[in-house]
Amino acid sequence: MKRVVPAAGLLFLIAVTACHDRETSLTRPPESTEAMRATSATSAPPPAATAPSAAASTSAEPAGPDGPRTVSLSPSEKVWLEGRAMGTHLGFAGYTQAGLDGPRVRALFAEAIEEIKRVENLMTTWRPDSELSRVNAAAGRDAIKVSQETFDVVKEAVHTSDISEGTFDITFETLHGLWKFDQDLDPHPPSDADIAKLLPFVGYKKIKLDPAVPSIMLQTAGTKMSLGGIAKGYGVDRAVAILDKAGLRSFYVQAGGDLFARGTKPDGKPWSAGVRDPRGPDGSYFALLGLADHAFSTAGDYERSYIVEGKRYHHIIDPRTGKPATASRSVTIWAKTALIADAIDDAVFILGPEKGIKLVESLDGVGAVIIDKNNNVWVSDRIKSELTIVKAPTPGL
Repeated sequence: MKRVVPAAGLLFLIAVTACHDRETSLTRPPESTEAMRATSATSAPPPAATAPSAAASTSAEPAGPDGPRTVSLSPSEKVWLEGRAMGTHLGFAGYTQAGLDGPRVRALFAEAIEEIKRVENLMTTWRPDSELSRVNAAAGRDAIKVSQETFDVVKEAVHTSDISEGTFDITFETLHGLWKFDQDLDPHPPSDADIAKLLPFVGYKKIKLDPAVPSIMLQTAGTKMSLGGIAKGYGVDRAVAILDKAGLRSFYVQAGGDLFARGTKPDGKPWSAGVRDPRGPDGSYFALLGLADHAFSTAGDYERSYIVEGKRYHHIIDPRTGKPATASRSVTIWAKTALIADAIDDAVFILGPEKGIKLVESLDGVGAVIIDKNNNVWVSDRIKSELTIVKAPTPGL
C-alpha cells in the first residue's frame, strides 16, 4: 500500500516511467495579498538573462499590473504566459500545433487567466455582495439562492468532508482572524480559551444544501464558510476546459501550488513537477513527479508559518481542534482534476500518512507523496512508477 523512506537515509529510488494553501484572495482583498511561491519546478520560464540559441528568436511583452508577461520561443514553438489571480502566481506553458500558432496560444492563455479571475470574483468572501458573503451574512436565518456553479463546488467540498472524517471543512473560515499567518502575521498563537469559543461553530454538517433551488444555508449563526481550500483547483480546471475546447493538446496550467498538465511534450515525454523539500532552501525539491493529463497540488507547513518556543505553527488548521495539524510536513496529491487534488491535499495532511494513504487509494486516479512529521516519505502505490526521489528530504524543525 505504501513505500516509506526513513529520514536517516534514502533507501530506494522509484524510477520514472518516462524522463520531471487554504487561504487565498478569495478570503481577503487582492490588493493586500502576497504571491505564494510556486511549488512546481515547471513554473518559471527561462531567466531573462539567458541568451537564446542562434536558431531561436524570442519575443516578450512587459508585465502589466496583474501580469501577464509572455515569452514565445521559435523553432521550439513553446509559448509562456504569466499572470496573477487568487492571490497567487499563474503560469501557463504550451506548444504550438497545426492551426494554433504562438499568438493564438498566447491569446488562449490570456482567456484562461480571465476565467480564473471570473471564478475568483464569483467565489470570494471579501466582497460583501458575493454569493458566499451573502450566505455567511444569513447564517442561522435564511437559505440563499446561489448559482449552479457555486452550488456544485460547495457540494463537492461537502463530499470531500464526508470521505475525509471532516478534516477538509470549508467552515474553517469561522476561525478566520484567530490565527494570523498572512499579511497580518502575528507570531502569537491564540489561547485555548479563544479557540474554544469559536470551535462549536465549525462543522461542515452545519451546511444545508437544497439542489432544487439551488440554495445554501448555514444552520448556525456565527458559522462562516470559504472556498479558499478548493476554488483555486476549480479555477485551474476551468482554465484547462478553455484550452481543451480550443483543441490545444500539450500544455500546463499552474496557480501557486496547483497545477494541471495536459498531454505530453512534443518529444513524447511527460511534463514534470518538482515536489518541494519542506525544510530545504526556497525552490528546492526532493522528488520529481511525471504529469500527463493529471493535476498536482501540494499542501505544506512551510509557506505561511512561524516558530515559537521550538514549535512550528502554520496555516493548515485541523477543523476538529482549531489548531495547526501536526501529522505531516508536506502532502502532494496527483489526481484527475485540480479541484480534487486541491481539496484532498489538506485532508491527507491533517489525517496523517496512514489514514491519508488509505483515503487516497480509495479514490480513482488519485495518488500521494507524504512527508510525515518525522521526515519520512510515504508514496501511494498508484504513483510509484511516476515518481523519482532525487534526495532525502532535509531534516529540521
